[in-house]
Amino acid sequence: MYVDVLDKTGRDHPSEQDSAILEAVVWRKFDTRLLPMCTAVYLMSFFLGTPSNQDINNIANARVAGMQEALSISNYQFTVALTLTLVPYIAMELPSNLILKRVGPDRLLPAMVTSWGIIACMQGFVTSYTGLLLCRFFLGLTQGGLLPGLVLYLSSFYPGERLQMRISAFFSSASLTGAFAGLLAAGITHMDGIGGKPGWAWIFFIEGLFTFSFGIASFFIFPRSPETARFLSPEERYYVISKLKSSRAISEDDGRDTFSWVEVLRAFSSPQVILLIIVTFFNGTQVFGLALFEITIVAGLGYTGNQAQLMSVPPFVLAFLASMISSYFSDRYACRGLTVIFFSFWCIIGFSMFYATTSQHVQYASLFFSMTGTYAAVPAIITWMVNNSAPHIRRASSIAFGFVANCSGGILAIWLLGSLSPGPNYTAATIAYIIMSTGMALVSSLNLLYLSRENRAKAERRLSMAKDDEPEHLGDRSAWFVYSL
Repeated sequence: MYVDVLDKTGRDHPSEQDSAILEAVVWRKFDTRLLPMCTAVYLMSFFLGTPSNQDINNIANARVAGMQEALSISNYQFTVALTLTLVPYIAMELPSNLILKRVGPDRLLPAMVTSWGIIACMQGFVTSYTGLLLCRFFLGLTQGGLLPGLVLYLSSFYPGERLQMRISAFFSSASLTGAFAGLLAAGITHMDGIGGKPGWAWIFFIEGLFTFSFGIASFFIFPRSPETARFLSPEERYYVISKLKSSRAISEDDGRDTFSWVEVLRAFSSPQVILLIIVTFFNGTQVFGLALFEITIVAGLGYTGNQAQLMSVPPFVLAFLASMISSYFSDRYACRGLTVIFFSFWCIIGFSMFYATTSQHVQYASLFFSMTGTYAAVPAIITWMVNNSAPHIRRASSIAFGFVANCSGGILAIWLLGSLSPGPNYTAATIAYIIMSTGMALVSSLNLLYLSRENRAKAERRLSMAKDDEPEHLGDRSAWFVYSL
């Protein structure tokens, strides 16, 4: 955030009483009109087994429901199919974020939803390994920019101190939907044989058709920006824009937001971005691994079929509650780094429990720690990255780099919990996750120390110079930009 305030010339500003009323009204409108749409879009990706942070949920359910046996593919081939999804997904994250503002999120995001809804439906018609590979490739291609795009989109509607709770709302609701996805898949598999199609195919048909329909409708619902939000009055629009500009969530001059490779390189060379890329890679490896293999792990503990689907639910529920509660306090007390460190220790406890015992009950209990720590850390990591990157192109690039690291960790997770560390004990993977959880805590602590030192140095610079003496376009490197801790 910035320590200076918005220039108040040129228009009468609302009184203190009016500001208090507007403060309550405008964010509530965004929370009831905008946030549910973003959450719904993300839930579509969660259901459809795409490689977002909540990766591959329904293909995992379809696998348990018999897809792998029906297609006569080995575990190795299944792992290759999942890996292939991530390659175009990763390739699309940066370019889609860089063009999001120019194309318009009200066009690009619904286009993604509609496209992957069609492709998801086609997975139900797959009868060969080659067909599965093609579907997974195009699924990753059409959805590559989703999660970084949603984060960037929300960051242009909410000031930084309100952002984590909103990111957590759509992200952690997806973790809760992971529980619902298991229940839904358990129900859909009873449609086995209808229309001559197996139960696992109906998982793709039903969820894909719903996603396609939602994508078409979302073309008419998403606002392009706060300035064009039809549910805001002119006074409310002015108030929101003033708040966003004063916190530098958006630029005072749109001309400063034009594309520049210099800003992309500045994002990649920023120490706080580099450190969080490392944290995101560790966290991404854990999230992808647990999202894909949690139900397989549960099945390996002695639960089978629908019982395994149902027993996978409770850890997702706890992850949702922890994400929402921790995000509230993180926004209120501006403690992004401490939140990440706190949940890193939850991961250490969970993975250590799983490694240290052969008791199936204790191993199942460990999932409550490891999944909660892994999932609840994500909103804090994302928001920490967003809060400390400016202007727009630098922020868009930082978000994309973070998710590239996240999905790269996903590639490692697919193989780590696949052929490199077989179940039911997943010994090598569990050791790797303990090391990564420790790394998350250490690197986050290092980032916290670095940002604290930079803030002290900036405070000293502000005492010795006027803001007008500082060069323009410094973004988060300005002495008047205070890093979020």
